[in-house]
Amino acid sequence: MTEQDQLRRARSAVARGDLEDVVELALGDSPASLHLIGDGLAAAVRAAVPGAGETARACRERLETRGWTGDDELRQVLEAAEGVGATPLLRPVPVDLDELSDVLEGDPVHGGGAVELATGAVWPRSAIDDAMEEGELEEDDLDSDAWLWVQCEGSRDGFRDMQLFLESVRAPDVARRLERALHGRGAFRRFRDVIWEHEDLLGDWLTFADDRRRGRARRWLAVHGCAPAYRAVHRAQDP
Repeated sequence: MTEQDQLRRARSAVARGDLEDVVELALGDSPASLHLIGDGLAAAVRAAVPGAGETARACRERLETRGWTGDDELRQVLEAAEGVGATPLLRPVPVDLDELSDVLEGDPVHGGGAVELATGAVWPRSAIDDAMEEGELEEDDLDSDAWLWVQCEGSRDGFRDMQLFLESVRAPDVARRLERALHGRGAFRRFRDVIWEHEDLLGDWLTFADDRRRGRARRWLAVHGCAPAYRAVHRAQDP
């Protein structure tokens, strides 16, 4: 299975609440995006899914070693699930970290938005404006404690992701092309264009970028007193 296939499978397993599949995806030397499957893995530990405990311990060690933004917060979630650490005193919000990241790291001029804390729904600024224009939202609604406002932080961290990934590229010719792509306007598009020409790099890049973006979103939530609550569309039982 390629890294790209593994990432798709991880998203599907998390969405379906397939905890056995989540545990399997967390195994190996190159697991799927930890910030994608981490909360599902914690749920698997609490549900006593076979192998979940030892898998969670291995993931905690990996998180502690690499030390990316958000890794400490996820490690604490896994420790709490295993009963070896205190439960973080954060408000659980069923928010999709990928959607939150899109708002956090979008266009700084027209970006930003809000998280509806009760549902975890992420509202981009444009969606809020449309809802207010159509009378679906009122100014008083938005001033309540039911919302967590998101200020767009721009693409600086995303650019740093590309620089860090470049350091892991071993093919000299590809590394030179990627390095050239990072100079000047349109760097994100040029970088992705080069990556998409090399299937052996594409899955690695998608998993790397997904993990880092979700980790930053997790840290942002923690700073604001919240944490992502595991949310899944549970599978229907066979008759």
